[in-house]
Amino acid sequence: MTDFALDDLRRWPDVEANNLFAVDAADRLMLDEAAVSLAEAGPGEVVVIGDNYGALSLGAAALHSVTGIRVHQDPLSGELALAQNARDSGLTPTFQSMPLESALLRGAKVVLLRLPRSLDALDEVSALIAAHADPDVTIYAGGMVKHLALAMNEVLGTYFASVRPSLARHKARVLTVAGPLSGVVARSWPERQLHDDLGLWVCAHGGAFAGTRVDIGTRFLLGVLGEAKRDATSAIDLGCGTGVIATALAMARPGITVLATDQSSAAVASASATAEVNGVAERVRVLRNDGLASQPDASAELILLNPPFHVGASVHTGLATRLFEDAARVLAPGGELWTVFNSHLGYRPALTRIVGPTRQVARNAKFTITVSTRG
Repeated sequence: MTDFALDDLRRWPDVEANNLFAVDAADRLMLDEAAVSLAEAGPGEVVVIGDNYGALSLGAAALHSVTGIRVHQDPLSGELALAQNARDSGLTPTFQSMPLESALLRGAKVVLLRLPRSLDALDEVSALIAAHADPDVTIYAGGMVKHLALAMNEVLGTYFASVRPSLARHKARVLTVAGPLSGVVARSWPERQLHDDLGLWVCAHGGAFAGTRVDIGTRFLLGVLGEAKRDATSAIDLGCGTGVIATALAMARPGITVLATDQSSAAVASASATAEVNGVAERVRVLRNDGLASQPDASAELILLNPPFHVGASVHTGLATRLFEDAARVLAPGGELWTVFNSHLGYRPALTRIVGPTRQVARNAKFTITVSTRG
């Protein structure tokens, strides 16, 4: 596609702003480092993992005529952005989005991997590649230098014989990885941990935020969960992560059903496992969703939210605002949104403006919990 340009790619439906970009120096360096391998790859031999908004997948297709590309992106927003950018570029037939499982890697000879910031996520992905890709596979694993750590080389070295770093360019670097090792015993995913103080098992895949831990914001919200709309027969855990809030609510209230939603595929798989191991899977439905896009207007009695304040590596409140807007649309009149957030973010005025009257429920040295009532 002679008219294809990486700079034309968009982040939509993810947050778009002047300081947020759909392509970066790491994408460009990875495509350059892998250029010969991509040009020589046959149909179906290239896999892309962690593509942010389509730069790697569509760059491989447009610049190197690669076809049959298999792609896995953890966030649904990235998957949707890739699909839209592909439509805009006329490249939709060149790739297929797939879950993170053996079929994604089977027979792969070239893997473009955006290095995840979580070492656990890298461990899970590395083990899958080593176990299921072609023995002659070459991995081009890249990222911005400020997000890379020597421990990433060690994780990759657990599963592969060769890990060779490139020179840095525009503050990006690529590791060229090859030689899957045989006989390596991989960790079993999802991992799980019992939290005796909560009476709760937490399951987590490598890419799930906080892993099997319970982050302190969630733990603070759990302490007041009994006060949240006591007459509700259904609830939504928005941005559910590993499903701790959804599962804890279902365990505490035998008559309630909970919808747990997250755009992360690792989170959704983790939340499903958490509900299952705690015996409430029949009352906790887990859904991969872009916010609450699939939920009807004015349909929810209670929504629980621990919103992120990072968009990728950037501190940005735009994602939280989108989640507040989703909650406002989906809440029925009199419905409640319970939100826990870092106090310095000062979300209360935004919650009042977007959702409805908002009062403080609890506050400690770091976090604030509010309840907003839909008028």
